[in-house]
Amino acid sequence: MSREFQHIIRFVGSDIQGTQPVTYALTNVKGVGIKLATAIVEKAGISPEARMGFLSNSDVEKIEDIIKNPVKYGIPAWLLNRRKDVETGKDLHLLGSDLVIQTKNDVDQMKQIRSWRGFRHSYGLKVRGQRTKSTGRKGKAIGVKKKQVQRGKQ
Repeated sequence: MSREFQHIIRFVGSDIQGTQPVTYALTNVKGVGIKLATAIVEKAGISPEARMGFLSNSDVEKIEDIIKNPVKYGIPAWLLNRRKDVETGKDLHLLGSDLVIQTKNDVDQMKQIRSWRGFRHSYGLKVRGQRTKSTGRKGKAIGVKKKQVQRGKQ
Protein backbone atom coordinates (compact mmCIF):
# COMPACT_ATOMS: atom_id res chain seq x y z
CA MET A 1 0.00 0.00 0.00
CA SER A 2 2.91 2.34 -0.63
CA ARG A 3 1.02 3.69 -3.61
CA GLU A 4 -0.25 7.26 -3.59
CA PHE A 5 -3.98 7.85 -3.03
CA GLN A 6 -6.06 8.80 -6.09
CA HIS A 7 -9.13 10.93 -5.39
CA ILE A 8 -10.89 10.33 -8.71
CA ILE A 9 -10.40 7.30 -10.94
CA ARG A 10 -11.58 7.08 -14.54
CA PHE A 11 -13.13 3.63 -14.80
CA VAL A 12 -15.15 2.10 -17.68
CA GLY A 13 -16.38 5.45 -18.92
CA SER A 14 -17.32 6.98 -15.55
CA ASP A 15 -15.54 8.84 -12.76
CA ILE A 16 -15.32 7.02 -9.43
CA GLN A 17 -14.39 8.61 -6.13
CA GLY A 18 -11.37 7.07 -4.49
CA THR A 19 -12.76 7.45 -0.98
CA GLN A 20 -15.46 4.80 -1.48
CA PRO A 21 -15.00 1.10 -0.73
CA VAL A 22 -14.36 -0.93 -3.88
CA THR A 23 -17.71 -2.76 -3.87
CA TYR A 24 -19.77 0.41 -3.59
CA ALA A 25 -17.54 2.36 -5.96
CA LEU A 26 -18.17 -0.19 -8.73
CA THR A 27 -21.93 0.45 -8.48
CA ASN A 28 -21.33 3.96 -9.86
CA VAL A 29 -20.73 2.36 -13.27
CA LYS A 30 -24.01 2.16 -15.18
CA GLY A 31 -24.89 -1.52 -15.56
CA VAL A 32 -23.16 -2.75 -12.38
CA GLY A 33 -25.28 -3.43 -9.31
CA ILE A 34 -24.28 -4.40 -5.79
CA LYS A 35 -24.52 -8.17 -6.41
CA LEU A 36 -22.36 -8.04 -9.54
CA ALA A 37 -19.89 -5.70 -7.81
CA THR A 38 -19.54 -8.15 -4.92
CA ALA A 39 -18.91 -11.04 -7.33
CA ILE A 40 -16.33 -9.00 -9.27
CA VAL A 41 -14.40 -8.04 -6.14
CA GLU A 42 -14.43 -11.67 -5.00
CA LYS A 43 -13.12 -12.92 -8.38
CA ALA A 44 -10.43 -10.24 -8.42
CA GLY A 45 -9.21 -11.27 -4.97
CA ILE A 46 -9.42 -7.77 -3.53
CA SER A 47 -10.66 -6.92 -0.05
CA PRO A 48 -14.19 -5.43 -0.26
CA GLU A 49 -13.31 -2.90 2.46
CA ALA A 50 -10.33 -1.53 0.52
CA ARG A 51 -10.76 2.01 -0.75
CA MET A 52 -10.81 2.51 -4.50
CA GLY A 53 -8.14 5.22 -4.35
CA PHE A 54 -5.55 2.87 -2.81
CA LEU A 55 -5.78 0.19 -5.54
CA SER A 56 -2.82 -0.24 -7.85
CA ASN A 57 -3.13 0.18 -11.61
CA SER A 58 -2.89 -3.59 -12.12
CA ASP A 59 -5.81 -4.17 -9.71
CA VAL A 60 -7.92 -1.55 -11.49
CA GLU A 61 -7.13 -3.10 -14.89
CA LYS A 62 -8.00 -6.55 -13.55
CA ILE A 63 -11.38 -5.34 -12.25
CA GLU A 64 -12.03 -3.56 -15.54
CA ASP A 65 -11.28 -6.75 -17.49
CA ILE A 66 -13.62 -8.77 -15.25
CA ILE A 67 -16.42 -6.22 -15.79
CA LYS A 68 -15.97 -6.31 -19.57
CA ASN A 69 -15.74 -10.14 -19.77
CA PRO A 70 -17.64 -11.55 -16.76
CA VAL A 71 -18.37 -14.96 -18.31
CA LYS A 72 -14.65 -15.56 -18.91
CA TYR A 73 -14.00 -15.26 -15.17
CA GLY A 74 -16.80 -17.63 -14.11
CA ILE A 75 -19.41 -15.09 -13.03
CA PRO A 76 -22.83 -16.78 -13.32
CA ALA A 77 -25.08 -15.87 -16.24
CA TRP A 78 -27.94 -14.81 -13.98
CA LEU A 79 -25.90 -11.78 -12.88
CA LEU A 80 -25.61 -10.46 -16.45
CA ASN A 81 -27.98 -7.77 -17.71
CA ARG A 82 -28.56 -9.09 -21.24
CA ARG A 83 -29.04 -12.83 -21.33
CA LYS A 84 -29.69 -14.64 -24.60
CA ASP A 85 -29.30 -11.59 -26.81
CA VAL A 86 -31.80 -11.55 -29.70
CA GLU A 87 -29.17 -10.94 -32.39
CA THR A 88 -26.28 -13.12 -31.17
CA GLY A 89 -27.95 -15.59 -28.80
CA LYS A 90 -25.12 -15.12 -26.27
CA ASP A 91 -25.14 -13.92 -22.69
CA LEU A 92 -23.82 -10.34 -22.66
CA HIS A 93 -23.23 -7.68 -20.06
CA LEU A 94 -23.62 -4.11 -21.32
CA LEU A 95 -22.17 -1.05 -19.60
CA GLY A 96 -22.68 2.70 -19.78
CA SER A 97 -24.03 4.19 -22.98
CA ASP A 98 -24.20 0.77 -24.68
CA LEU A 99 -26.83 -0.26 -22.14
CA VAL A 100 -28.88 2.92 -22.70
CA ILE A 101 -28.73 2.60 -26.49
CA GLN A 102 -29.67 -1.10 -26.45
CA THR A 103 -32.63 -0.47 -24.13
CA LYS A 104 -33.86 2.33 -26.41
CA ASN A 105 -33.50 0.05 -29.45
CA ASP A 106 -35.49 -2.69 -27.69
CA VAL A 107 -38.33 -0.27 -26.89
CA ASP A 108 -38.32 1.06 -30.47
CA GLN A 109 -38.49 -2.50 -31.79
CA MET A 110 -41.51 -3.22 -29.55
CA LYS A 111 -43.20 -0.10 -30.90
CA GLN A 112 -42.39 -1.07 -34.48
CA ILE A 113 -43.82 -4.58 -34.23
CA ARG A 114 -46.88 -3.10 -32.50
CA SER A 115 -46.70 -5.36 -29.44
CA TRP A 116 -48.79 -4.59 -26.37
CA ARG A 117 -45.73 -3.40 -24.48
CA GLY A 118 -44.90 -1.20 -27.47
CA PHE A 119 -48.35 0.40 -27.29
CA ARG A 120 -47.95 1.07 -23.57
CA HIS A 121 -44.51 2.61 -24.13
CA SER A 122 -45.74 4.81 -26.97
CA TYR A 123 -48.69 6.13 -24.94
CA GLY A 124 -46.53 6.74 -21.87
CA LEU A 125 -48.50 4.30 -19.71
CA LYS A 126 -47.28 1.71 -17.24
CA VAL A 127 -45.90 -1.34 -19.01
CA ARG A 128 -45.60 -4.09 -16.41
CA GLY A 129 -49.19 -4.52 -15.26
CA GLN A 130 -49.31 -1.93 -12.50
CA ARG A 131 -52.51 -0.17 -11.54
CA THR A 132 -53.29 3.05 -13.35
CA LYS A 133 -56.59 4.09 -11.74
CA SER A 134 -55.07 5.82 -8.75
CA THR A 135 -51.30 5.98 -9.44
CA GLY A 136 -49.04 7.15 -12.24
CA ARG A 137 -50.78 10.45 -12.76
CA LYS A 138 -47.63 12.49 -13.12
CA GLY A 139 -47.79 14.86 -16.06
CA LYS A 140 -51.53 14.61 -16.54
CA ALA A 141 -54.42 16.70 -15.27
CA ILE A 142 -55.30 15.92 -11.68
CA GLY A 143 -58.81 16.54 -10.41
CA VAL A 144 -61.74 18.17 -12.12
CA LYS A 145 -61.61 21.51 -13.87
CA LYS A 146 -64.64 23.66 -13.25
CA LYS A 147 -66.20 25.58 -16.06
CA GLN A 148 -65.66 29.29 -15.79
CA VAL A 149 -68.79 31.17 -14.81
CA GLN A 150 -69.77 33.37 -17.71
CA ARG A 151 -70.16 36.99 -16.73
CA GLY A 152 -73.49 38.56 -17.36
CA LYS A 153 -75.43 35.30 -17.30
CA GLN A 154 -76.68 34.29 -13.91
